[in-house]
Amino acid sequence: MTPANLAQLIKTTATAVMGEHNLDTSVLPGEVTVERPRNPEHGDYATNLALQVAKKAGVNPRDLATWLVAELAGNPAIDEATIAGPGFINIRLAAAAQGAIVNQVLQAGDSFGNNDSMAGAKVNLEFVSANPTGPIHLGGTRWAAVGDSLGRVLEASGASVTREYYFNDHGRQIDRFSNSLLAAAKGEPTPEDGYGGEYIHDIAKAVLESNPQALEGSEDEVRENFRAVGVEMMFSHIRKSLSDFGVEFDVFFHENSLFESGAVDRAVQTLKDNGKLYQDEGAWWLRSTDYGDDKDRVVIKSDGDAAYIAGDIAYVADKFERGHNLAIYMLGADHHGYIARLRAAAAAMGYDPDQVEVLIGQMVNLLSNGKAVKMSKRAGNVITLDDLVEAIGVDGARYALTRSSVDQSIDIDLDLWASQSSDNPVYYVQYGHARLCSIARKAEEIGVSIGEPDLSLLTHDKEGVLIRTLGEFPEVVKTAATLREPHRIARYAEQLAAVFHRFYDQCQILPKADEEAAPIHSARLALAAATRQTLANALNLVGVRALEKM
Repeated sequence: MTPANLAQLIKTTATAVMGEHNLDTSVLPGEVTVERPRNPEHGDYATNLALQVAKKAGVNPRDLATWLVAELAGNPAIDEATIAGPGFINIRLAAAAQGAIVNQVLQAGDSFGNNDSMAGAKVNLEFVSANPTGPIHLGGTRWAAVGDSLGRVLEASGASVTREYYFNDHGRQIDRFSNSLLAAAKGEPTPEDGYGGEYIHDIAKAVLESNPQALEGSEDEVRENFRAVGVEMMFSHIRKSLSDFGVEFDVFFHENSLFESGAVDRAVQTLKDNGKLYQDEGAWWLRSTDYGDDKDRVVIKSDGDAAYIAGDIAYVADKFERGHNLAIYMLGADHHGYIARLRAAAAAMGYDPDQVEVLIGQMVNLLSNGKAVKMSKRAGNVITLDDLVEAIGVDGARYALTRSSVDQSIDIDLDLWASQSSDNPVYYVQYGHARLCSIARKAEEIGVSIGEPDLSLLTHDKEGVLIRTLGEFPEVVKTAATLREPHRIARYAEQLAAVFHRFYDQCQILPKADEEAAPIHSARLALAAATRQTLANALNLVGVRALEKM
């Protein structure tokens, strides 16, 4: 019986009991809270339901708790139900009911942990979206890891997810990139506002190799030669880096298409027609303060050019026009002002601003030998995705970047994450899975099978803790999806691995050399198999390999 199953049992019992005492059952919550007590001696689970609803129902909390305990204690799935304090209820499950979690895991297999909490959600998940002016830096790398994991978690919770990369191929930064390439091709110094790094010289050289006449023609023609080819080469590198990192996108959306298709002009005209824009000092302004922004925003500048927000407005409208009902943007720490801005853009265009969410990611710092790593040989003044993968591998990089809440800055110790020790979180979790696979192989060698195990035999304290930890996984996935916090999955994987290792140290899973296989061995082998499956599912949601050997 998982915590969710127990919560439903408690609610069903409370509905019946309160009905018998002519109490208003409408005060019952939609979902009953069930938690693990801090002190395991108090029981397997606890609920504060009686305290939560008694006053609303006009009854003493302890009286309501007494009625609930009497009914729960008579259920064969409950071994013991007791009252603590003013009305808390502590519950200990019967061994068979607790062991049933193992069967649930084995029957569900790869889908264990999946839920339907976001069924019907059509999510546009935009992440990374690094400008094609250089390799992906650490901030974008964090979003690559977290964004891909969040997409997996949302899908596991029933959502339909479109992973989208916003390809910024319009504006001043692309001009700076083109000018930097042109200067490198001519052997001139990098422009003051240009991009440095070896990659600029490599791309400029490649442009000339592909088109020896690239420097010939008018100034605009020459710049366009380097812009078009250079941007494509840079973006090809970005796409390969992401693919090698295990991150694939469904849509690469070109910012320039919003202008070429007339989408920006149409959005601006819509806002003019519905009175959401006003003219002042020759510019057109969005009344974004009407929607919670701290100031109104210029949409069309006094010289007639579109401001950056004009593209944002057309883009958010495009997302909803494509059928999405939730748009999640994952942006860097310097984009905090975009939260109100994007919500205002959606509202002004007639969409529900609550269907726009902006997640802000904080900085990533690298340490080596206790000192900060400050720059990349290839990129000049930033550390890149490729640098991080070269230092600690794909699995280490993805796990290190995903295991912390994105609203926290993180330090990644390269020496720790490259080590093969239990202090390295990804090594610790992968080792747990590999050990479980080794147990399965050994069982097959000696002829011990799971068969139809008697799971009521799993009464050891460490068995109980492991089973209850397995049972929590579906709720962890659901919460991670609801709160957009995939780091909860990584932390759960570490907890599960730790609980398993403690179980392994105290419970003999397979018979010793001089022993015959007994029913307890089959039961424990089933528990080990369920643990391996759950650990693999958690690692998959983080985008990290579940290794069978290490």
